[in-house]
Amino acid sequence: MKNAIVSDKLAEKFKSEKETPYTRFIAGEGLDIIDGIYVPSLHEVDVKPWARRGGNAVFINHDASRTTNDCYVMEIPAGGKLNPHRQLFEETILVLSGRGSTTVWNDGGAKASFEWGPGSIFGIPLNAHHQHFNGSGSEAARFVSVTNMPPLMNVYEDPDFLFNTEHDFEGRFSGEPDYFADQGEQKGLLMETNFVADAINLPLIEAKERGAGGGHIRFQLAKCSMNSHISQFPVGTYKKCHRHGPGAHVIILSGEGYSLMWPEGETPKRYDWKPGSMIVPPNMWYHQHFNTGTTPARYLAFKYEGVAIRNAQGVPKAWISQRIGGDQIDYADESREVRTMFADALAANGLEPQMETAYEAEKPDLPPKP
Repeated sequence: MKNAIVSDKLAEKFKSEKETPYTRFIAGEGLDIIDGIYVPSLHEVDVKPWARRGGNAVFINHDASRTTNDCYVMEIPAGGKLNPHRQLFEETILVLSGRGSTTVWNDGGAKASFEWGPGSIFGIPLNAHHQHFNGSGSEAARFVSVTNMPPLMNVYEDPDFLFNTEHDFEGRFSGEPDYFADQGEQKGLLMETNFVADAINLPLIEAKERGAGGGHIRFQLAKCSMNSHISQFPVGTYKKCHRHGPGAHVIILSGEGYSLMWPEGETPKRYDWKPGSMIVPPNMWYHQHFNTGTTPARYLAFKYEGVAIRNAQGVPKAWISQRIGGDQIDYADESREVRTMFADALAANGLEPQMETAYEAEKPDLPPKP
């Protein structure tokens, strides 16, 4: 697969622009940055001590992390806690393992506390003080987080400003004791909430537009500008292929299967996944997710709003057929190789494709070919 590597002569002209205030900050914290296009297991990535936070961490970057969003895995030692912290950027969190609690408070001293476990997701209110506690004295707790720190660090180039500015954004958090209650108002596919106790078993809403009879739900956590969604699809099925902008961190919650990813004009590459795997499709790469296991497959996507290129009606183009100018490939237009690979992968597990219903279901709304 082509990776756009150029000559050393051309690369030398841009050498001074390779690093940014953001990447220099991470290096200065003594932490590694690893490639995020495919992480086989977030449970197993190596972490290093992060003195500022009081835990162990590693940063995971995608192709546009310098200007959009980033990701890190944090481990809280057994019986431990992270240091109190605040930040002038947004953050969304998925708990990978362990149980514990978090306390959030503002400069006025108003506090909200909640408990979390595997599969919990929540947002950190902008610039609110917060502290995470591991509830186990014998096992580490681990979470994965997506933030929009990179553009903010690049603008201000001042960690002290980002982490030590006194200001309460009362419209985001004003100390409401039920701020992290496990509930939310549903508006179409969007749930406005700040905490989901169990994303793995959360009921979803039917969303046939993405194919395969799947379920879907979208979140706005802690009123932040980043967004997230959960998708699920049944045994023997796969989602429609689509593409969008950079920064969607697709984290597998349950099931097993694989994803195909490729830039336009290239051969698709396969990435196998299981619970805890993560893939981050590069900018405008096609990608498609396939369930080859014996249970429904479910994933969580934490992403930057800039990912969602929308039409004049506000509909993401990744939900719209390429036949009418969108960025989704209809089942009717996919290559024969896609179906052959899927059938072979299922056969290895003693299963057969269950896609005929999905193929038929798209036909009534299928736009005519240009």
